[in-house]
Amino acid sequence: MVAMSGGVDSSVAAYLLKSQGYDCVGVTMRLFDNSLLGLEGESTCCSVDDVQDAASVCARLDIPHMALDMSSRFRTCVIDKFAAEYLRGNTPNPCIDCNRYMKFSALLERASEAGCDYIATGHYVRRVDTSGGPELWKATDPAKDQSYVLAQLTPAQLRRSLFPLGELKKEEVRAIAEREGFINAKKRESQDICFVPDGDYLKFIRRYTGRESRPGELLDEAGNILGVHRGAAGYTVGQRRGLGVAAERPLYVKSKDMERNTVTVCFEEGLYSKACLVSDFNWITRPEKLPVRCSARTRYRQTERECVVECYNDDIRIIFDSPQRAITTGQAAVLYDGDRVLGGGTINAVCEEV
Repeated sequence: MVAMSGGVDSSVAAYLLKSQGYDCVGVTMRLFDNSLLGLEGESTCCSVDDVQDAASVCARLDIPHMALDMSSRFRTCVIDKFAAEYLRGNTPNPCIDCNRYMKFSALLERASEAGCDYIATGHYVRRVDTSGGPELWKATDPAKDQSYVLAQLTPAQLRRSLFPLGELKKEEVRAIAEREGFINAKKRESQDICFVPDGDYLKFIRRYTGRESRPGELLDEAGNILGVHRGAAGYTVGQRRGLGVAAERPLYVKSKDMERNTVTVCFEEGLYSKACLVSDFNWITRPEKLPVRCSARTRYRQTERECVVECYNDDIRIIFDSPQRAITTGQAAVLYDGDRVLGGGTINAVCEEV
């Protein structure tokens, strides 16, 4: 069962699998409808055009295609969680939750019901089979690697997952699509969160939850009032633009206190932290023992940084060799051993010192 978004990556994934002799069925998940979320215009995924593009490719490949309405589960597992986390002062990554709860959970359930042995996606990652079982590895093209958003895959899910694009570059994928005459060969990639296409998270949360944002105090690290913010939920750690205050040097968001409805800002050097606590950690390949030296990302497009990982009550603690900029609660921390993904979890606290 191939998850087909209507984009070029999943289309080429289906083509490659069929070429390798797999019996494939393409599935497009309808995850939400803009009108139900109070959004205007067309969504950046799950649109009628996306379904039609996926169906067109499947027809060209002579494989079955179906569209599945999974909007209720998506709303509960992804959108509701996204809004709730922002209101708690965190900065969630809904793409990770979509992969965790939709593609590699709900879709895998449907695949089992349909008698499919595997699910496949157009993610740029590699599954490497070893004597100890399959491992998740980064894509060979670092510019396209998507391992960060798949670190919540369990070993059981990974055993039933295929990633045909892991050793290809994007230009190679587009070349295959053009050669095969796919309707979406030149389709642009979306860089937005699908249900927040304009990037205005605060407006989306206000519209979706009905909760109005309250202005509050904008503070410096000493607690002095510098100005007024427009709603704490709409700010992210490390943000520079839109603060509305002048200073001798650029100011950045350092932290938020949702109970007091305050936003604290600092100069850039105040953004650096030495460690963080990570909860809900999922081990894909677990080390023999902790503590262990490895590397970690705390943001999607960040280069991994060397660190030590140790147990900390029910969580893990990541201690970096050097302080890291703008570690943010709600984001994922993903551990690596070279190209191999060890696992990932959610940052729940930031420690400036150890």
